[in-house]
Amino acid sequence: MEEPQPAGAAAPPPGLRSLLPPREFLCSRKGQLLLGESVLSFIIFICYIASLAASFMMAPLLEFLLALFLFFAYASKLNEKFKGLYWPLTDFLRCVTAAIIYFAISIAAVSKYNDGASKAAGVFGFIATIVYAIDFYITFNDLVTFLKQGSSDSPEGRKSEAPKSCSRWALKC
Repeated sequence: MEEPQPAGAAAPPPGLRSLLPPREFLCSRKGQLLLGESVLSFIIFICYIASLAASFMMAPLLEFLLALFLFFAYASKLNEKFKGLYWPLTDFLRCVTAAIIYFAISIAAVSKYNDGASKAAGVFGFIATIVYAIDFYITFNDLVTFLKQGSSDSPEGRKSEAPKSCSRWALKC
């Protein structure tokens, strides 16, 4: 018979449980957005496979894989380990392109195809467009805040500023 562990001691996570992201990340806004993007992209992918608009299935598949990768990258804190990649900008560009692509293929799926799966994929695509737009708005605000903090700290930013008495077009002050 096994000995019961004390209530204060944390047991190591068993097997597949170690692959799950931490609860703090799942409860965060970024975690919920990435999880929502992954789920919506997978649903849209399945709808496009079942529809006559199967030519649109590659975009949701790629967005699903990218959202899933970033979900696990942020959850396992890869963004803190690999500093060479600028993660917020990568995430921002992913969200902008996904919102534009989903909007375009949703319009095409709803207007051109008459089957129910295409219509469902289009409706889910419009919902995904809104979710990605919310994500890129939040990421953009974080990006601007970070860049404002970085530009005020850099000495190059202070050197390039002209004195207020000089005109913008003057060659010499």
